[in-house]
Amino acid sequence: MITPTARFQPHSACDAAGMAVHHYRLVIDGELSQRYARAFEGMEVRSGHGETELTGEIVDPSQLQGLLERIAGLGLTLKSVSPLDSDPASPGRSGS
Repeated sequence: MITPTARFQPHSACDAAGMAVHHYRLVIDGELSQRYARAFEGMEVRSGHGETELTGEIVDPSQLQGLLERIAGLGLTLKSVSPLDSDPASPGRSGS
């Protein structure tokens, strides 16, 4: 099982420009090499047990769409996309 190590805020934060920042977890089939992981700079990349988990901040829908298009463009199989902000029971979330 992949265990995220990032700590997430209970509510959406705002970046320096005042835009809402949301945290997402994307799971990709297969374990990505460092070469592929570089394509997702800015995201935490963890591989293990036959899958790769990307977690990190997404500031708007177009950034999320860009990540999804990058995954498809690399010929990778997306297993799931989960917003972490709206699920208080999400693993890896900090209560403080």
